[in-house]
Amino acid sequence: MRVLAIALALLAGGGTPPAPEPERAVVWAVGDAATPNDTARRLAAHIRSARPDRFLYLGDVYEHGTLAEFRSNYHPLYGALAEITDPTVGNHEWENRFSGFYPYWRARKGRRQPPWSSTGIAGWEILALNSQAAHGPGSRQLRWLRLAVAEPGGNCRIAFWHRPRFSAGIYPDSPDLEPLWAALRGHAKAVLSGHDHNMQRLRPRGGITQFISGAGGASPYRVDRGDRRLLFGRSGIGGALRIVLSPGRATFEFRDSAGRLLDRSRRTCDPG
Repeated sequence: MRVLAIALALLAGGGTPPAPEPERAVVWAVGDAATPNDTARRLAAHIRSARPDRFLYLGDVYEHGTLAEFRSNYHPLYGALAEITDPTVGNHEWENRFSGFYPYWRARKGRRQPPWSSTGIAGWEILALNSQAAHGPGSRQLRWLRLAVAEPGGNCRIAFWHRPRFSAGIYPDSPDLEPLWAALRGHAKAVLSGHDHNMQRLRPRGGITQFISGAGGASPYRVDRGDRRLLFGRSGIGGALRIVLSPGRATFEFRDSAGRLLDRSRRTCDPG
């Protein structure tokens, strides 16, 4: 997996090869969190104090993703984690991505932020994908993803992008994202998304669990608790997804801004 990660990083323009993988790693994931309010500040302070090994930002810097908003909204909260951050672009910053998202991350990391990338950590591969860029049949992103999951075998992968493929929130499912989901089927165990301002864990579909971690601080959206696909749902409070990775095993925990456990689930994987 490490050899492939190096090759994919170079193909995507991702810069230097990844460092040696730890045997255990803690990853935090949240989106819709770069907004100037107390909920966002409390959650960010908790995540920073937890000293994660990796941080996944699931998109949306409000309201328009300008460079000024990255500097004033995102940077005070999560800028200190830049070196360990894998971000994906959200719908709010997509239109201004070439003047906001990409310049900000280039300045923070000292290299171009690729539109999609692969990171190896604790026996798992984390795939940063892009729900806003072209992702249909024949697209460059889908071709890249199919190469990424082709070798080696196994399914010890977690993918993330902004808009969820499935959701029990106010947004409907996103059928346009099915090509990405289909390419991951049999090759990954989880997909993480934001966009819906709440926390959700849905029933596995095709062996993949959809997690939504969009309760980072933006105005909360309701969860339809009558949706039979929903295994856990919470809205109205700030929270994020904490993931503990080790070879062959992952624990997913939704926690609030004080660190209190809200939901826990576990997945095992086959390294192939």
